[in-house]
Amino acid sequence: METGYGQDREQRMLRDRVQARWTSAYAPVRHLDPVLVVTALTLTAIGLVAIYSAKLVALSSQDLPTTYYVTRQLLALGIGVVLMVLAAVVDYRQVRVYAPVLYGIGLVLLVLTLTPLGTEINAAQRWLVIGGFQLQPSELVKLSVLVTIAAILHETKGAPHVGHIALALLLTLVPTGLVFLQPDLGTSLVFVWGTAVVFLIGGVKARYLAGLAVGAIVAAAFGVQQLASYQITRLMSFMDAADASAAQSAAFQTRQALIAVGSGQFAGKGLFEGTQTSLAYVPENHTDFVFTVIAEEFGFLGGALVLGLYLVLAWRGLRIAILSKDTFGTLVASGIVAILTLQVFVNVGMTVGIMPVTGLPLPFISYGGTSLIVWFVMIGLLLNVHMRRF
Repeated sequence: METGYGQDREQRMLRDRVQARWTSAYAPVRHLDPVLVVTALTLTAIGLVAIYSAKLVALSSQDLPTTYYVTRQLLALGIGVVLMVLAAVVDYRQVRVYAPVLYGIGLVLLVLTLTPLGTEINAAQRWLVIGGFQLQPSELVKLSVLVTIAAILHETKGAPHVGHIALALLLTLVPTGLVFLQPDLGTSLVFVWGTAVVFLIGGVKARYLAGLAVGAIVAAAFGVQQLASYQITRLMSFMDAADASAAQSAAFQTRQALIAVGSGQFAGKGLFEGTQTSLAYVPENHTDFVFTVIAEEFGFLGGALVLGLYLVLAWRGLRIAILSKDTFGTLVASGIVAILTLQVFVNVGMTVGIMPVTGLPLPFISYGGTSLIVWFVMIGLLLNVHMRRF
């Protein structure tokens, strides 16, 4: 009897401790950032509508289900939400411990992509097909590189030495080179940009940053000579768009995108009423150029709403970075915001002709399962840092 009573007493005490932990003012669950989650889900919902509209006429003409792309994106959304919850629940400091493992897995996947196991689409070999699902390893590596570099700089306590900087730079350049070989110039720039921002926030001295900037310029000059022919054509057409002629020119995509964006005017032509969209004059309007669908059918108001939602994400991310209790959380949150802002700027910029076409997707909106999943994992990490800031 005494043994049973003692066990019951221990169980009650354990239950009380668990309950106290979850009801305490400092319990992680009480500091969830609903604005972050709702904003990400809203952008995804807009993306689903835009993807459906972009492919509605094309799929109907082929007697295919008009929800084909939307269904696949919804599947990725479900996986992404589950992984977001996991990324929020597991203490983000544990992620720092396993950063080398995540980096190694990502690197192996990138190497496999360049082997015969990789799948080539539109002259680029960026995918692995696993069980009917197209996996784009470079999207996964965005996160693994960020987490790894943040973990290295966290250990320096705000005063990284040359050895730390060299190691972090090497760990960035290896996947950057592999992605460049796919070829994927846009994602390569994301790696470099994300690391540069983490270096800046992580306390790397100005003279080292200046040296790295000079090195980046030299590397860029060399890298331009190694670009694929279609990439060079894109850059040349961007630099001298007035000289491009007719639909056969490399500027055709950008010109059609400009027509779509301009024709939307203030309030847009209406849902499913965009002629550029329905006639598929803008190539890849469900992936890289999905913003043209929004701008044509919802006009300036729709485009401003989307950009406003991205500003909300950036604001919440920067707030989380500032409130983080440790350097690792600050660096991860800052890096996520940096990658988000770069991709939005480049993607929207190429639709309005102020940036060359580089193939970067619009976060949460462009069609692409791997990209959507990874972005929700990033949201989960932001939630994690925010919930454990005390």
